[in-house]
Amino acid sequence: MRLLIVEDEKRLAVSLAKGLRAEGFAVDVVHDGLEGLHLAGEGTYDLIVLDIMLPGMNGYRVCAALRAAGNDVPILMLTAKDGEYDEAEGLDTGADDYLTKPFSYVVLVARVKALLRRRGSAGASPVLRVGTLTVDTATRRVHRADTEVALTAKEFAVLEQLAVRAGQIVGKPEILEHVWDFAYDGDPNIIEVYISALRRKLGAGTIQTVRGAGYRLVAL
Repeated sequence: MRLLIVEDEKRLAVSLAKGLRAEGFAVDVVHDGLEGLHLAGEGTYDLIVLDIMLPGMNGYRVCAALRAAGNDVPILMLTAKDGEYDEAEGLDTGADDYLTKPFSYVVLVARVKALLRRRGSAGASPVLRVGTLTVDTATRRVHRADTEVALTAKEFAVLEQLAVRAGQIVGKPEILEHVWDFAYDGDPNIIEVYISALRRKLGAGTIQTVRGAGYRLVAL
């Protein structure tokens, strides 16, 4: 899943991004409210971590602008302030949750995952089944029949993108957009490395290559 962090404390933003990437998320980071609003409006994000005190445009206004535009992406607001009024104002502008600094990184990750589960439960099931393959997007566990398959965070993220569109062709640009952050400027063929690893672990016929188009996850 793809997250956007809008936080002007650069050390905190870098630290959060590093931790969330280790959890398997693709993470983009900006330090200005206006830039955050632009990216949120242009990009496809599964959740936004949004600081309130930002240059350019504060978090309240960014959140309100996104909601006014019909963007329903989950928003977790961060602030150094403390008080019922601040929390009420943040939630009134359309935020989904609120976390006061200083906070535990473990708590932030738990809040992020809870918001993502809540959004998933309102729509599609968090458990994806493709033939004998089961991909649980909530627990991030994969089974082939009754056997659990151990995947790295990036392997799981690539598989998840294929599983949500099982039977359809998923192109490299789509996988890069959702699994790697927007600053990635390396070789797009890195995807082939992860596809090969997934084939070794899940079975050679699980992922088909559609020449010139992308990859397709099929039922076995």
